[in-house]
Amino acid sequence: MKVTVTQQHLAHGLSIVSRAVSPRSTLPVLANVLLATDEGRLRLSATNLELGITCWIPAHIAEEGSITVPSRTFVDLVGTFPPDNVNLSLEERTQTLNLVCNSSVHDIKGIDAQDFPPMPVIDPEEGFELNLMDFKEMIQQVAFAASTDEARPVLQGVKMDVVENVITLAATDGFRISVRKETLSNPIPQDISIIVPARAMNELARIFSDVDKSVHMIVPAQRGQVIFRLKDAELVSQLIDGNFPDYKAIIPKSAKTKTIISTPAFLKACKQAEVIAREGNNVVRLDILPAEEGPGKVEINATTEETGKSDISVEANIEGSGLLIAFNVHFLVQVLDVVRSPNVALETNANNSPGVIRPMGDEDFVHVIMPMHLG
Repeated sequence: MKVTVTQQHLAHGLSIVSRAVSPRSTLPVLANVLLATDEGRLRLSATNLELGITCWIPAHIAEEGSITVPSRTFVDLVGTFPPDNVNLSLEERTQTLNLVCNSSVHDIKGIDAQDFPPMPVIDPEEGFELNLMDFKEMIQQVAFAASTDEARPVLQGVKMDVVENVITLAATDGFRISVRKETLSNPIPQDISIIVPARAMNELARIFSDVDKSVHMIVPAQRGQVIFRLKDAELVSQLIDGNFPDYKAIIPKSAKTKTIISTPAFLKACKQAEVIAREGNNVVRLDILPAEEGPGKVEINATTEETGKSDISVEANIEGSGLLIAFNVHFLVQVLDVVRSPNVALETNANNSPGVIRPMGDEDFVHVIMPMHLG
């Protein structure tokens, strides 16, 4: 193998794929990145057997070939190079990759590419297209609500349902639920219902580039995988097997109190309260106070014995009766961070029943938060 690439392209490609490298594996090759010539470009791949990421970068190829090299060594070394051409050549007998950039010369011991797990070969005729900007926003509005608890693997995933021309993403950790739906430009031939690891969804959102307008999604039959194909990158993820909770049954159908509040003002108040609340289980009290005439207000209060207290008042339009309710302020900050509309509606019934956050003017996104004990 003899290849010339720019340092910028190589560093960018490695930043995409190296996130899939397995840091703690009994298989040494899983700590490596695969470099392979591929139809006039250099293909970089990494996998931990659950998640695999491939990226193609421009290259001048003088001689075909492939090798795997330790990810950490390779990434750190390329990061120190100046923005110049990097010449890569492989000594096949010793499986050593030689790197030359400007006046510096480096040799990295590798492992034969034959030992690297094969990445799936896809049929471009399979699957369907998703609008990239919509899908990226969907992931950002849902995946954060997935659980990080390894004891409940189903909750570590994002439920994806595609029925005809409507795609719905949902995630829950047992304390909150985030649901976002979107209409596809074309109906799909066969309905899909899968659970994709939230980590894979977050990585997918991260590797979207400005040149991508759509993402091609494939769910191969009987493989237990999903594949997302972009112009210069591809992500393969194992699916999570199990029964996802019936989240639709948990979303309240009505509300006794509807509080319409400015999203930036609500977010700013919650961030201020979080500074105090984080020292005391993140509890924040919302005192919803309607007024007989004109706008009402929401008083946001956080108190901890160690740190002190915060009292912030935000103007709001309130329909219904007043209510004192407590929430995890970190959860409020996370959802308000991904709301795109200028105002949100907080729908409540009682201090022991879930609160619902809906962006005003957007019927496609709903977020449910379980209340905390008022104490």
